Amino acid sequence: MEYFFEAELWVWDARRDETWTFVSLPADASEDIRELSEGTRRGFGSVPVRVSIGTSTWRTSVFPDGVRGVYVLPVKRAVRRAEGLDAGDVASVTVELV
Repeated sequence: MEYFFEAELWVWDARRDETWTFVSLPADASEDIRELSEGTRRGFGSVPVRVSIGTSTWRTSVFPDGVRGVYVLPVKRAVRRAEGLDAGDVASVTVELV
């Protein structure tokens, strides 16, 4: 299953000094992922995915965010640099369950 969306990059407040940067998945995609991954989630409720932003593609996991009620995707520094993105920018994202 693949999901395409645009989302703003944001910094996790609890780790602001370490600049952990994320995008939030849309509510409908999060609900689908919750249903499709039931019983197969890993640590912290994570779900393995393949992600593309611009020309960058990598494997990671999405994590449930109880505050936002959606899954969140960490966007590593190397990707942000390669794609010229920073917190507050909007990225076009493809997430595929693996």
